[in-house]
Amino acid sequence: MPDQTAKFARFKALHAGPGAFVIPNPWDAGSARLLASLGFEALATTSAGYAFSKGKRDSFAGLGRAEILANAAEIVAATTLPVSADLEDGFGAAPEICAETIRMAAATGLVGGSIEDATGNADAPIYDLSHAVERIRAAAEAARGLPFLLTARAENYLWGRADLADTIKRLQAFAEAGADVLYAPGLPDLEAIRTVCREVDKPVNVLMGLKGRSYSVAELSAAGARRISVGGSFARAALGALMRAAEEVRVQGTFGYAADALPDTVVSALMAQDRPADRQ
Repeated sequence: MPDQTAKFARFKALHAGPGAFVIPNPWDAGSARLLASLGFEALATTSAGYAFSKGKRDSFAGLGRAEILANAAEIVAATTLPVSADLEDGFGAAPEICAETIRMAAATGLVGGSIEDATGNADAPIYDLSHAVERIRAAAEAARGLPFLLTARAENYLWGRADLADTIKRLQAFAEAGADVLYAPGLPDLEAIRTVCREVDKPVNVLMGLKGRSYSVAELSAAGARRISVGGSFARAALGALMRAAEEVRVQGTFGYAADALPDTVVSALMAQDRPADRQ
């Protein structure tokens, strides 16, 4: 199995390629194995998908650092691909907490992770710029010398603050503070994505899978994106299939959904074959 340093080198190189690569978002070890089998070159965890699998909201109040990192460690162990993690707000407002989160994340075998500038407080949803920058600077300093690529997220558009100029200002400040990759989820259109990519000097991650207009990998790559993620949308797609299957059975009394289900032989072949030590 590739060691963490080798996986980090592969992950970093992907961001320097001539076009964008897709980094899908598994929510557990099983979905990680399935996605890895399809030829993707790296994976990134999703706090939303993991939260749904545990029957929780995707929120600052619903998920703790220990469980997020434990889930990430299981995903890392399930594949030979580089794995980056959604580390939410760093699990605390203080810069030193963000720094500790980065060190703990790297210790799990992760080769990257993101810190966002959202506060979790609906009355003041985004950290003041100076504090947000200090948090990213502390995270970047913690990552220095580790096989770890830091992504800084500007969350304006996910919290009703449709301010492109401020979003770009934040991303530029995060880059100066040491972030390796920049990410502004929820940008409204291709022109906004193109503008962000033009105005910053670090690789940009773009989120697809939200409601609204969708763009192809080729279109996003031409706009300047270097990484494309899907957030919790694959998990929501899986839940949608579950709901439709269950509704068919409950309402119609039929089982036609099984025609679209992955065969057990296919799923089983992708999963770990180890026999537990406590099985006789």
